[in-house]
Amino acid sequence: MSRPPALFISHGSPMFALEPGLLGPNLARLGQSLDGVRAIVVVSPHWQTRGVQVTTARTLDTIHDFGGFPAPLYQLQYPATGAPALAQDVVRLLADAGFAVAANDHRGLDHGAWVPLRHLRPQGDIPVLQVSMPHDLDAEGALHLGRALASLREQGVLVIGSGSLTHNLYEFRQHISDPEYAQAFADWVRDAVARRDVESLVDYRRRAPYAERAHPTEEHFLPLLVALGASHDDDASALIEGGMTYGTLSMDSFGWGLSH
Repeated sequence: MSRPPALFISHGSPMFALEPGLLGPNLARLGQSLDGVRAIVVVSPHWQTRGVQVTTARTLDTIHDFGGFPAPLYQLQYPATGAPALAQDVVRLLADAGFAVAANDHRGLDHGAWVPLRHLRPQGDIPVLQVSMPHDLDAEGALHLGRALASLREQGVLVIGSGSLTHNLYEFRQHISDPEYAQAFADWVRDAVARRDVESLVDYRRRAPYAERAHPTEEHFLPLLVALGASHDDDASALIEGGMTYGTLSMDSFGWGLSH
């Protein structure tokens, strides 16, 4: 492929690894178009650090960074290899963009990275590296982080922001099913993405309906802004349908610059 897309993927709960639902097959179909991709860069909210860190290991372990889930989930592995040379390029790229950045030669892939990748590219044949999210990242900073990574796409690199379109863990754990508010928020985001309304998406906490209920904390929404920042103005956006799981977690995802 000429220029890989920028993707926002909703990974929802770790159970997405075992319960593909609507999104899993859609990602699998998309993954079949990635044969020309040189590497994959993933930003996930499950790796937050002081400043930014980039994985530079040649082999990336599968991290099971969650508790209380069924035993089969902890047996899953994603056979990813790293991209050490590219990772060093990413370190320099982020430093040039003004980020305090460091290499990390021992970190593996958290579930925000490997769970969607198991659906997208189950054979694990494309090298992967992960970029952390700074603890103090905000919406503007997430957009800036994505823009710093955008040029990688010209080098054949797929950029993924992995988060969740809605992410109220209290309601998830309390088995509260109220898809109407979650869908209202998801519909607002879908419309803003379709119009490429960057200003509204950055200001989503004031403008979107039920924003603070959909995201009591911001870290799972910010990867969408990373992916948006990694897109180009001439990239058409596309909805990757994911539906609603557990009555509150929207799995809808987005791609910019997808091949048709």
